[in-house]
Amino acid sequence: MSISGDQNNPYGPPQPNPYGQVPAAQNPVPAQQNPYAQQAMPQGPGAGYGYPAPGVPAPPAGAPIGAPGASPGGAGRGISGWLWAVGGAVAASAIWGSVLFATGGFSSEPSPDLAGYAYTGDLCADTSLTPFQDAHFKTKTNTGTASKDANPQHGGTQLKTLDTMTCNVSFEQENAGSSAYSSTWLYNTATLHRGADPAPEFADGYRSYEKQDTSVGYRVEAVAGLGDEAYLVTRKDEGGTSNSSYVILGVRDGWMTYQSTWSSYASSSSGSGKQPTATEVATMLKTSATETLKRLQNSRSR
Repeated sequence: MSISGDQNNPYGPPQPNPYGQVPAAQNPVPAQQNPYAQQAMPQGPGAGYGYPAPGVPAPPAGAPIGAPGASPGGAGRGISGWLWAVGGAVAASAIWGSVLFATGGFSSEPSPDLAGYAYTGDLCADTSLTPFQDAHFKTKTNTGTASKDANPQHGGTQLKTLDTMTCNVSFEQENAGSSAYSSTWLYNTATLHRGADPAPEFADGYRSYEKQDTSVGYRVEAVAGLGDEAYLVTRKDEGGTSNSSYVILGVRDGWMTYQSTWSSYASSSSGSGKQPTATEVATMLKTSATETLKRLQNSRSR
């Protein structure tokens, strides 16, 4: 015999829970999702790759990926499309960078301004001697067969950063007596600077003659009409007239530098001719340099 929950009627039907309905279980276990179920892919043109399917509203501006309002399944594809775009930009940048490196766009090498001058293996062939010949100086006769006895003497070197050219000429005065002693030289150098611009130091290189603390003094003056800048250095001789002279002319034209130096000495015997003054020598050097530099610019076409 079953016993009812009602004490007054033990044979009646069971009574409901006196405390109300049985509460539902807390934290119910959700139904397991089908791991093989596929999500519906957006269809139609423009669907996927970060674009919403037709009929699906676009997310509001500034909404984070996956925020309410974003198209279902479009967040991951939006990231994928963005990465593809970034990857393409990086690839394009890499290709452009390789082109710049190949063409020297990123090169740190300077671009020399040679002002149209070109290297020549024989600077003496381009050196104008006419002003000195007009002053009654002639090239000394070669007294030997060795190359060291040649007159004029020329030389040259081509390196990565410098092309250098030299010409040395030994003169003697016309109609000079056999007992007279004289030594007159013209030293010419031309340099094509390819590694560094000589402009910042060029003037100071000649101004330094005035500043040096020696027993011999020099006067330095700027010369107009030759290259970008030019300077004349003249040695100061004490006691008025002198049988010697020393004059330097320096010219810079772009990254080309040129120097012409006159050095002469003559004995005081009656057999030696009258020596030119420093002013006369300066005029000869400037006239010679003007013609010589023109020839060096034209040597490119020879």
